[in-house]
Amino acid sequence: MSEDKLIHDCLENSLENICQQGCRQVSQVILQMEQGETLPETAMLSATQHQLLLVELKAIMAVYEKTGSCDID
Repeated sequence: MSEDKLIHDCLENSLENICQQGCRQVSQVILQMEQGETLPETAMLSATQHQLLLVELKAIMAVYEKTGSCDID
């Protein structure tokens, strides 16, 4: 398995693990990541992967907020 594939898989696993926790928790994770906290789901990620994950989580939540299908209030 190539290094790029391993990096991608690690990032995807973190993304899936966080998203499975639900909208409220994803929003909380985004806040914690923005504050520079290291979470169990992100501990194995490089700084670059951490940023990519944060961007992806924000994009996912933007879709939910736009469609109103995820109540996070």
